Amino acid sequence: MADWDKHHPVPIVTIGVVADHIEHIRKLVGVETVGLGSDFDGIPRTPKGLDAVDKYPALLIELARRGWTDKDLAAVAGGNMLRVMREAEAVAKRLQATESPSMLTIDGKPLATE
Repeated sequence: MADWDKHHPVPIVTIGVVADHIEHIRKLVGVETVGLGSDFDGIPRTPKGLDAVDKYPALLIELARRGWTDKDLAAVAGGNMLRVMREAEAVAKRLQATESPSMLTIDGKPLATE
């Protein structure tokens, strides 16, 4: 591993690089598919200036500097996740009214009962 690390140093990742990735995703599939996550537990490195959720404003400021609208920023900052959760709840409610619970495991086998 030492030889690998010597020849493949860890790149320096900044908030600007993270913003580049977010913009690439938006370009490919739209702003409505982008959301910020917050699981920083157990990772060995973070982007410079983005080591915890309290640094998200810096990322949002960078996106705003690049021309993102308030509506787009609100979507990325949590609006998209809330929309997806509302849709999932609506589907669950509809399915609960029309379907019985499955007694199969994920591989299609009957659930073992004791």
